[in-house]
Amino acid sequence: MSAPETSIPARAAASPAHALKPRQLVMMGLGSAIGAGLFLGSGVGIQVAGPAVLLSYLIAGALVIVVMHALGEMAAAKPASGAFSVYAEDAMGATAGATVGWLWWLQVVVVVAAEAVGAAGLLATIWPGLSVPGLTLAFMAVFTAINLLGVRNFGEFEFWFAILKVIAILAFIAIGIALVMGWLPGVASPGLTNFTAHGGFAPNGLMGVGAALLVVVFAFGGTEIVAIAAAETADPALSLARAIRTVAWRILVFYLGSIAVIVAVVPWTSSALASPFAAVLEAARIPGAATAITLVAVIALLSALNANLYGASRMIWSLARRGEAPAMLGRSDRRMVPIAAVLASVAFGFATAALELLYPQRVLPMLLNIVGATCLLVWTIALVSQLILRRRADRAGTELAYRMRAFPLPTLCALAILGLIFVLLVASPETRMQFLSMAALTATIAIVSALVRRQRGRG
Repeated sequence: MSAPETSIPARAAASPAHALKPRQLVMMGLGSAIGAGLFLGSGVGIQVAGPAVLLSYLIAGALVIVVMHALGEMAAAKPASGAFSVYAEDAMGATAGATVGWLWWLQVVVVVAAEAVGAAGLLATIWPGLSVPGLTLAFMAVFTAINLLGVRNFGEFEFWFAILKVIAILAFIAIGIALVMGWLPGVASPGLTNFTAHGGFAPNGLMGVGAALLVVVFAFGGTEIVAIAAAETADPALSLARAIRTVAWRILVFYLGSIAVIVAVVPWTSSALASPFAAVLEAARIPGAATAITLVAVIALLSALNANLYGASRMIWSLARRGEAPAMLGRSDRRMVPIAAVLASVAFGFATAALELLYPQRVLPMLLNIVGATCLLVWTIALVSQLILRRRADRAGTELAYRMRAFPLPTLCALAILGLIFVLLVASPETRMQFLSMAALTATIAIVSALVRRQRGRG
């Protein structure tokens, strides 16, 4: 995978439009980090590590912040809808760029289907009369329409979705603090005993923290969409800088604040952690807690569906524009909406969702197992790309619009953490097959990409 010895290229318009507003980019960054993995899946990490899961979230949060800064540096220098795929191509060659682009696209379109099915299933638990297949298809159709209306409409929908999630998180943390401090009338405070009870702060030691890290790191998947969306703002460098500064510390506050409240209120050995947010609200005697948190989780899933469909369409559009996908997917209408790319991205989601509804618990689990760890590989390639391109830029004396501080230490530390996570994936019998599936998929895409490019060159 060779590449010409050039630094990060100067700004080049590589996006369908420039209609996203800075406030929408900021909220997209927050919204993409606050998903159903936090609302429904955080209990799994707590049960694995106990209260020490806070360390797992701290490590995962720090990793994501470094990845965001690295992507921000590259995106400010070269805004592109292909984002990390384009930067990998600049740093390591066309095969690397195409491989990471297709990998991420496949992951996202599978996740879109999972989110549609998951949101429909959650709503059916509140109103059993609802049709899960009908709701799934309705969600897919509605959000396809939103994405076809143009980036300005997409950005506004995502902005308000993210606002609802942020309000829910802040309200939850406020209720939790009031509960722990004993400020709720008629409700006994649990104090802080759950941090040290039932085996202490780290009942399963460092192995528990590492095992929980495998669980919690995936909750942060999706934050890379900010780099893709930045290309469609009027001033990517300024918008990205603001988004990263705002999003980075708030991610830690929201995640660590929420998890600290859960750990304080619910013993880590409790079966109530199957729905951790509902368990806290029920302990605070908030009526309708389970229903409220289920609705919030539905909003989180639909928000992620909306954002992921947007990201997938822009990635396949970028691949097509670079000759790595069928040319028709690189076309846009007069409103600069990549209609073919949106429809291609959602078509796979429709097919996957339909198969899952016909064969429950067979299709999606298999696909999610194959693509589940690809976000870690995408982050790794993005960090390696930044390491290469930043050093080229520094050697060439290139002035960058946005620079990561203390480079290269944060990038190297993040790569070390990712290396540790990959080791844990291989070492654990439960996740080894996921790693091997990802490796096989990556190798297949790289080989096919290289062969197609060679054949095209001969033609």
